[in-house]
Amino acid sequence: MTWEELDAHLDKVPGTISAYVGRPGARPAWTRRADATHYAASTMKLAVLVALFRAAEAGRLDLDAPVPVRNSFDSALPGAPRFANARNYDNDEAVWDRVGGDAPLRWLAERMIVRSSNLATNICIGQVGLPAVARAWALAGGRHSVTGRGIEDFAARDSGIDNLVTAADLAALLGELALGATRPGPLASPSACAAMLDVLAAQEHREDLAAGLPDGTRIAHKNGWVRGVRHGAGVVFPDDAPPYTIVVCTTTDLADGGADGDEVEDDACRLIAHVSARVWAARHDLAG
Repeated sequence: MTWEELDAHLDKVPGTISAYVGRPGARPAWTRRADATHYAASTMKLAVLVALFRAAEAGRLDLDAPVPVRNSFDSALPGAPRFANARNYDNDEAVWDRVGGDAPLRWLAERMIVRSSNLATNICIGQVGLPAVARAWALAGGRHSVTGRGIEDFAARDSGIDNLVTAADLAALLGELALGATRPGPLASPSACAAMLDVLAAQEHREDLAAGLPDGTRIAHKNGWVRGVRHGAGVVFPDDAPPYTIVVCTTTDLADGGADGDEVEDDACRLIAHVSARVWAARHDLAG
């Protein structure tokens, strides 16, 4: 299937389907509405992860220090009451089991990614601050993505403060991580970038991008979903070709499996897996 044929296939899908495929640091091999903004869902956790590791390298945070696990957070809307997460809208009982105690920040960062814990995410944001997350987007070259609030900060959301991503910005951040693991870059040291890629490769939600790859293929990725939205963003490391970034963002009625925070496979997952499989088949021919 050519890129034109893949575009024609996606033209038939209801909603907005965005994509970005290419080698890190090179011109993209294929894009589709790559600068269209989508509600971020949990893909915003990528920038939070980068902000945490940057703060640790600067000596502002100790990733191995315990921090309180509390389900109460300041709203991003000035003057709004504090908010809390809903346990039934999370994906990780391990974090909730620690409420009232403490946990190492590094462990919370890992749970934020591998299980997509919303509670862990808001604790991490509370430690590093939203300006540091914005700085991570900027340093990666992100042009349109915004992390304006924590998860389930409904007062902020209802006032227009939101979390947005584009396929191009997600690809830029992931591409900088992949390149940064091999030489000094704008995000963090090579060792820190490699450590972040290891966290992303341990992702346990594998029903979209990873489902389109052969078993055992290394992919460092993060996905996100709510009803009407399903995204997958990752760096694939084939054994027989250079790494490539792949991002597929979907705002579509096909994404009907995430109403309660569950990682239920749906038609949007299968669509992303289909695109991932097509890109895998073309991995030797990507520009760069």
